[in-house]
Amino acid sequence: MKPHLWTRYVAVGDSITEGLGDPAPTDRFGQPSPDWLGWADRLAVILDGAAHLEDRQVEFANLAVRGRRIEHVVSEQIPAAIALRADLVTVMVGGNDLMSAKADPDTLAARLETGISELRNNGSTVLIANCFDPQFAFFLKPFRGRAAVFNANIWTIARTHGASVLDVWGIRELQQGMMWAEDRVHLSPAGHRLLAARAAHALGVPYAEVVARSLPPLTVPDDRLVPPQNLALRTWLRVHAAPWLARRMRGVSAGDGISAKLPFPRPVGPRR
Repeated sequence: MKPHLWTRYVAVGDSITEGLGDPAPTDRFGQPSPDWLGWADRLAVILDGAAHLEDRQVEFANLAVRGRRIEHVVSEQIPAAIALRADLVTVMVGGNDLMSAKADPDTLAARLETGISELRNNGSTVLIANCFDPQFAFFLKPFRGRAAVFNANIWTIARTHGASVLDVWGIRELQQGMMWAEDRVHLSPAGHRLLAARAAHALGVPYAEVVARSLPPLTVPDDRLVPPQNLALRTWLRVHAAPWLARRMRGVSAGDGISAKLPFPRPVGPRR
């Protein structure tokens, strides 16, 4: 791979790729930005930094929306990425599907494969992320078997269609509490930074971790960062678990009515 040749990167997926848990920097007036940053946005900055070494620039669009499932990504986001003529697409999705009562990981992977095939047939480089190892959280452990089967399919899909894999399951540092936001489901800024570096490495960016550390810091007010270990279990159940369960029972999603934060490609440079 030659990462410096990519000029238009489009990210698709759910809340992890949208960036939940990774508050964006303050705006020029010193007020917190309403947006999230996230690993895909951070990866775009890394890729843009590599591109600038050869007087190139990367454009970036983030189509991911919280709560989205594989069907949304395949039927809506991937066609949009193709229409935007993306030459690099990252795909991270499946967590919301696998938590459904009757989820079949083989069927879900087969549906995702149709989208990966379309991207590759249109000439896009594709990086597919597999699922997190859910053993880090007691309430997600029951889904570990499903996630493992789904991940096995991801490797097969990548090999069949000439895509690359971001092996999220294999990132052992993600078992550390500091890598997770207070809701214990989304990554913290540290987790998003780590994932961006590993994604860049998977794409063949030389010295990806070094490049990531050398970028200008993206800081947020301390009061917007709450380590998960500081949130009591009773508080977590009331603030995060109960609302999530209530939405699932009503058949609604946290992403209902929300559109993509960066629906059209724009130069990465000004966000650095």
